[in-house]
Amino acid sequence: MSLTAHERVYRGLRARVMHGLVAPGASMTLRGIAAEYGVSTTPAREAVRRLVAEGALKLSASGRVSTPELSNERIEELASLRALLEPELASRALPRAHIALIDRMQAINNVIDEMIVKGDAAGYVRTNLEFHRTLYLRAQAPAMLGLIETVWLQSGPTMRALYQRLQRRQAAENHRKIIAALKAGDNPGLRLAVRMDVTQGLRMLAG
Repeated sequence: MSLTAHERVYRGLRARVMHGLVAPGASMTLRGIAAEYGVSTTPAREAVRRLVAEGALKLSASGRVSTPELSNERIEELASLRALLEPELASRALPRAHIALIDRMQAINNVIDEMIVKGDAAGYVRTNLEFHRTLYLRAQAPAMLGLIETVWLQSGPTMRALYQRLQRRQAAENHRKIIAALKAGDNPGLRLAVRMDVTQGLRMLAG
C-alpha cells in the first residue's frame, strides 16, 4: 500500500529529527519542506503539526518551522524519563532475549564502533537507537515503546550535538555491559547498565 503524501512527509521528517539530521534550533519553511518532498503545502503542514504535537518541532504564526533548543531543565527531564522507562523495557525483554537477539545487538554495537571511528554523528545516533529498539521490541510493550520513541524524537538533534561535542566511546562500552547482562540473565545488572547508558550522555550535556 502506498503512503499518503502527508504520511510520507511525516515519516521522513520524523526520522530526520530523531536521528539528529536537523540541528537544534534549525529553521525550515513549510514551502521548503513541501518542495523537498514534492508535495503541496497542505500535507507538509499536516505532517509538521503532528510533529509539533509530539514535541519534535515548533511552528510559529508566520509559518517558520524549527527544532527546539532544549534547556538544561528539559534535558534533565528527558533523561529522567529515559531512566524510568528504558530499564523497565529492558527488564521485560530479558525473558525473551534469545541468543539470536544478543548476536544481532552485538553486530549493531560493532557498527556503532565504526561510526565513532568515522566520526559519523548522524549514523551514530541512528545506530544507537536501533540498538535500544532491537532490545525493547522484545518487551512486547508497545505503549511504553511509543512513549520512549517520543522522548527520542524530542532529544534527537540534541543527542547529535552532544556526540559532536564529546566524541566519546562511552555508549559502546555501556552497550557491552548491557549485552553481558543479557547473556548472564542478570536483571539488576541489565537495569543498571541501561540506566547508565541512557542518562549519561544527556546529563553530560546538561552539565
